[in-house]
Amino acid sequence: MSAVTASKSFRPDIEGLRALAVSGVIAFHFGYTGLPGGFVGVDIFFVISGYLITQHLQQEIAKHGTVNLWTFYARRARRLLPASLFVILVTLVAGYFILAPSEQQLYSKGALFASTYIINLWLIRWSLDYFAVDATNNPFIHFWSLSVEEQFYLAWPALLLLFTRIRPGKHGVFLLMAAVAAISFALCAWLTVVSQPWAFYFSPLRAWEFAIGGLASMALLNNWAKRFCYAPAMGWIGLALVIAAYLRVSEQDPFPGFIALVPALGTVMVLLGGVHQSAYGPKALLAVKPAQWVGKLSYSLYLWHWPVIVYAAMLVPDLTSVQRILLMLLTLALSIFSYRFVENPIRRNAWLMASTRRSLAFAALLTMTGVAVGYASSTFAKHNITSQQRMIAETAERPSTVRATDESCVLDLETVKPKPCIFGSQSSSQTIVLFGDSHADHWSTPLIDIAKKDDIRLVTYLKSSCRATRVTTWSIKLKRDYTECDEWRDLAIKEMIAMKPQLVIISQLSISHLNEEISDPSELSPLRRQWADGIKSTIQPLVDAGIKVVFLRDVPTHKAYLDKCVARALWQGRDPSICDTPRAAALNEGDAKIEKGIVSSIQNASYVDMTSFFCSDTLCHATIDGKLMFRDRHHIATAYAESLAGPLERAILKPAIAGAVKSQPASEKNL
Repeated sequence: MSAVTASKSFRPDIEGLRALAVSGVIAFHFGYTGLPGGFVGVDIFFVISGYLITQHLQQEIAKHGTVNLWTFYARRARRLLPASLFVILVTLVAGYFILAPSEQQLYSKGALFASTYIINLWLIRWSLDYFAVDATNNPFIHFWSLSVEEQFYLAWPALLLLFTRIRPGKHGVFLLMAAVAAISFALCAWLTVVSQPWAFYFSPLRAWEFAIGGLASMALLNNWAKRFCYAPAMGWIGLALVIAAYLRVSEQDPFPGFIALVPALGTVMVLLGGVHQSAYGPKALLAVKPAQWVGKLSYSLYLWHWPVIVYAAMLVPDLTSVQRILLMLLTLALSIFSYRFVENPIRRNAWLMASTRRSLAFAALLTMTGVAVGYASSTFAKHNITSQQRMIAETAERPSTVRATDESCVLDLETVKPKPCIFGSQSSSQTIVLFGDSHADHWSTPLIDIAKKDDIRLVTYLKSSCRATRVTTWSIKLKRDYTECDEWRDLAIKEMIAMKPQLVIISQLSISHLNEEISDPSELSPLRRQWADGIKSTIQPLVDAGIKVVFLRDVPTHKAYLDKCVARALWQGRDPSICDTPRAAALNEGDAKIEKGIVSSIQNASYVDMTSFFCSDTLCHATIDGKLMFRDRHHIATAYAESLAGPLERAILKPAIAGAVKSQPASEKNL
């Protein structure tokens, strides 16, 4: 990320902090699980930027009584825009050969927004869409933090000047800056719980991190703060906080919120502790030559690392450790090239440096170039979408019959009151219920077809990301325990018991997605024992009320988003079978065995396995007869789900309605 020269005195420990920050981010994105919180390196950058920019501006105000905003913006533009545009252009060119045209069209918009440094605003809207394209495929998503920094650079000098006019003197400005930090943090902490994408991407809600960096630089104007900085322990404590964040924070945590205080305050302590030379502080450690070298390249490394790993993972989904190391070396080579031949030559170009107007005009030219190329790339990609590519996209986008009929039939995360939706015959004497999450919803399409054909009343109880199993799970979206799911589930079960249908069909995302690593998945670990008890706790009240229950085994989970993978394969002239996933990787047989054992032990409950319609003995397929089988990694494509009406009826409904339900695998083999 960006480097700022704040004063004539160079701080090697700050360069070392940059190295620490970018190393954490790269390690996290390259899949090094030993640093689950490596992404907080971005927060370190924010604090450093706030510290250095505020220090620089305060020095200019003290010397001249004001800040030349245009000169400041010109310096920032020369420093940041050339390298970023170069990476954007190379990423777009590489994307032409790697991405499907539909992806090129979408991500070209990302290039356009990245060029204008507002991609963070685009990502807020994108993140709020439950069915948005997988963000990990977006080669420009990492520009969000650069957009936040650029927006800070645009607003902070003017705000600091305003503070100086409102409350002249260092104490007045300090208090106003502290007020900004407090308000920004309070809103950030609140929205982390209420609407996390806003807290994460919106620059005013990240302003507190820049502000506390600025407060640290201003604190040094006070003698008491200078004396405090002589304590070597402060720097070590700060460094320990940063390392603790790398080791203990994870994507599952409600971030940024209060957790972001750990790396942010740790960075402040290291910055303050490094003001004075001390043989006992961490300054000497951060100043070692390798750290200085990486710190100098930190901006280029940050720009290049993400498109490198994204494109590599698309071409080789199962990257080995050796391949990831080679990709790191490629990232390093690209960074050195852009630093030497793009970043530094333009940044230090005498002709541009001699005139603020030239620098600003050059910045405008670079920005317009990025916008024009991004728009042209999107337009060109649109014309390259073939009828086959369009059919794949339409297949992936087509909603289930339930969602197409009434989107509200699949409840959102916060809604607790069940909403039963009725399909098929309204007056039939035979009633069946479909109960579960989105993995139940994708079975709704064939079940509704069956209900209409056989004069059956089908009632759905569906809630997004809410498993039928009575176990409290963690919501990735809400960043907390999914208590709304627990309330909804209990109410839905009570309503089903009162309804007394002939059959309840349960389908859900399996326990395998809870990602508990144990040596033998067939063993009942504490989590799996809890899961098994939860299945029984869900089914038992239903069968005790005289209701038959069918528990559908979960579908396979593929290694890639199949709609994108198949579209890419066709664009690259490769067979879509490269998107197939080995059966052993797509299915957890141990978990299925546990589930089947629990369900089969309950009278009037049966376990039905439809895996043979998705997998052979060795592979789980991406397509069949040219049709996309899954619209993403683990949701059945609606068009393929329609073809499963006959097999599903033979496997479940006829035996159940006839009173002959028993545990059985689906026998038909159509692959």
